Amino acid sequence: MTGAHRAPPRTHRPEDHRSRRAGWIRAMVLGANDGLLSTGALLLGVAAAGASTDALLTAGVAALVAGALSMGLGEYVSVSSQLDVERADRVLEENEIELHPDAETRELRSIYVARGLTPELAAEVADALMAHDPVTAHMRDELGHTEEQRARPLQAALSSTASFAIGALVPLLVAVVVRGDARVPAVAVAAIAGMVVLGGVSSALGGAPMWRGALRVGLGGSLALAATFVVGSLFGTAVG
Repeated sequence: MTGAHRAPPRTHRPEDHRSRRAGWIRAMVLGANDGLLSTGALLLGVAAAGASTDALLTAGVAALVAGALSMGLGEYVSVSSQLDVERADRVLEENEIELHPDAETRELRSIYVARGLTPELAAEVADALMAHDPVTAHMRDELGHTEEQRARPLQAALSSTASFAIGALVPLLVAVVVRGDARVPAVAVAAIAGMVVLGGVSSALGGAPMWRGALRVGLGGSLALAATFVVGSLFGTAVG
């Protein structure tokens, strides 16, 4: 029909796969949860022992700084080790492809046949990939290493350091602001609430039901906080 307006064709947007976020999500969740739990538990134990506000502030700040730096360094060392393994595998594949190209091509063919391709199509795909970028093909299809999931030590270290500090600030600020008998329950509630929210958010980012992560982190953290409070109470009674 002349003059009629046709709707423009819809463009296909690439999927936002959660696996691309796996590295920094894991580091962020681990750091924030550790900051909430370790600092909250420490403050509960110290408060239960009858410490003053100044002592709480000193202990909390020390826990935040030491914990954040320790978490960041630990993540960097751990993920760097993973990156070293990936690099070693890449060097190994490069050497094998250079020394035994035919055997490596047959290996790719067998992988594609096992995944459902016909022998003819598997041979065609393997030959094409070996001619284009054989190392990447073997790293991806033989070993499961992809660019999206590559180990990134600095990213993991920065994510965990920042998230630990943010998590630790929650119970620390509550412990400093709230005074008297309300301090201990306020710190406990703040830490547990923070862990529940964190668990729900991390599950949502990973594509899982929010309640699952919230329940998992909330219950585990509550048990740890309760144990630390009991120890602090017993120690304070014994010292007193």
